Amino acid sequence: MYGLIWRILPGPWASKFIMAVGLLAGAAALLWFFAFPAISPYMPFNDGAVDVQGAGTGAETGAETGEDGLRDGTGPAEDEGVSEEQGFEEPAEEGRG
Repeated sequence: MYGLIWRILPGPWASKFIMAVGLLAGAAALLWFFAFPAISPYMPFNDGAVDVQGAGTGAETGAETGEDGLRDGTGPAEDEGVSEEQGFEEPAEEGRG
């Protein structure tokens, strides 16, 4: 089949090569933009076979979550080791009066 296409294309070897690459790129573009999106809903690639109930909630590790969704109901300041009283201010430097 490729030999038939090569014989049908006019011109010398270099022009045949350029036209063959163009035909290949055109066929790939048609498949990429029209054929593959058309058949995508019928393909099983998006059907997950793994049950993901409770994924990301910490339930699989046994950690309890609070209302804010963080472990043990702590806020972001306590998660980073900074108490709410301290806030996020930088500590004062010692030695400066």
